[in-house]
Amino acid sequence: MQKYTFEKLNSLGKSEEPHNQNMFSQAYNAALDFASKPAGWLVFSGPSGAGKTHLSAAIANKRLAMGQPVLYKRASELIDDLKKSFEPDSEAAYSQSFDILKNAPLLIIDDLTVQSGSDWSKEKLDQLLTYRFSQELPTIITLSTPINELDSRIQSRLLDKSVSRIYPVASNPEDTLEYRWDNALALQKKMTFENYDHKRSNLPPEQRQNIEAAYNLALEFSRNPESWLVFQGETGCGKTHLASAIVNERYRQGKPAMFVVVPEFLDHLRSTFSPESKTSYDQMFDAVKNAKLLVLDDFGEQSSTPWAQEKLYQVINYRYNRRLPTVITTRCPLSEIEVAISSRFVDPQISMVFNITAPNFRCDSTGQQKQRPVSRINRTTRPQR
Repeated sequence: MQKYTFEKLNSLGKSEEPHNQNMFSQAYNAALDFASKPAGWLVFSGPSGAGKTHLSAAIANKRLAMGQPVLYKRASELIDDLKKSFEPDSEAAYSQSFDILKNAPLLIIDDLTVQSGSDWSKEKLDQLLTYRFSQELPTIITLSTPINELDSRIQSRLLDKSVSRIYPVASNPEDTLEYRWDNALALQKKMTFENYDHKRSNLPPEQRQNIEAAYNLALEFSRNPESWLVFQGETGCGKTHLASAIVNERYRQGKPAMFVVVPEFLDHLRSTFSPESKTSYDQMFDAVKNAKLLVLDDFGEQSSTPWAQEKLYQVINYRYNRRLPTVITTRCPLSEIEVAISSRFVDPQISMVFNITAPNFRCDSTGQQKQRPVSRINRTTRPQR
C-alpha cells in the first residue's frame, strides 16, 4: 500500500466521463482534508477499480508520514483476525484484538460488503461500527456494494450526516448511461434539434404545422422536463429523432437522461438471468425505473408475453406514481396497448400525447432530410418468459 499516495493519484480519477471526473475530484479533495485533520467518518463508494482503495491508502500514507498511527484492514481480513484470536496458540487474545480495532485513532476498513458470513461475524462487525460511531472516532470505509444492500443498522450509521460523509468516486455502470450514449446507439447520438427538419416544404400545410408543433413541444420539454410526453406516429415520422434530440439537449446541459429501446431493454433483462451475466437484474431494472429522465423508444414493439407486460407495467407504474419525467415513442394506437399502461399515457394531469401525422421521412424522396434506420443492438434471441 506504500505506493498509493496523493502525488501518484490523478485528482480527476480514471474515468473519461466528465460526470465521474467531477465526483472523483470532490472525493479527492475530501480525502486531502481528512488526511490533514481526521474527524468523523469518511465513506468512499463506487464500482471496483474506480480508486476507492487508492484514496484511503493515500490518506493512510500521509498520516503515517506525519508520524500518526493508522490501522488499515480489509473487511474480510478484519473478521479473520478476530476469529484467529480465539485459537489457543493465538499471540493476542480476542478482547485485546477487538479493543485495538475499537479504539484505533484512525481505522480504515476497505471493501466493506454485504456480510454473508456467520451471525457471529455480523455481530462483531456491528459492535465495532456501533462503538466507533457512538464515539465519533475517525473511520474510513470503502464500499463497492450499494449502501441500500447493506445491513439496515450499518446503513443508518453510514447515512447519518452528523458523523458520516459519503463520497461516490464514480457512478455504477448502469448510472453512467444517464450521462452518455450507449455505444450501440450511435445514430441516436447524432439526432439533434439542429438537424431535425421541421420545415419540410414538400408537405401539405397541416402536416408542416404538425411536425413543427412536435418539434417545439420536444424542445420545450428538453428545457424543463416535468411531466410525460408521448409521441405517436407511423414508422419514420421523426418520433425517435425528437426523443433523441431531447436526450442530446439534456447532455449538452450536463443533465442526466437515459434512452432505452424497449424490446432491447426487455431482452437485456432476460439475459441477466444467465449465470454468465455481470450485471444483476435488479441493478439494471432499478436504473431504468429511477432514471431522472427516461426515454422509452419503440414502445409496443416488444413481445407481448405476460412476463414482458409485467416488467413494463412495473416501470410505467413506478414512474407514474412518482411523477418522474418520461418520454415514450410508439407507432401503436393507444387502443392496442394494455389498458393498465395506456390509461397512464393519457392521464392529462401528468402526460401529453402528440400524434405526428407526417409521413415516413425515409420514404420521402423529395424531402430535404432523410433519417437513417435507427440503431439496434445485436442480441441473441432469448426464450420468451
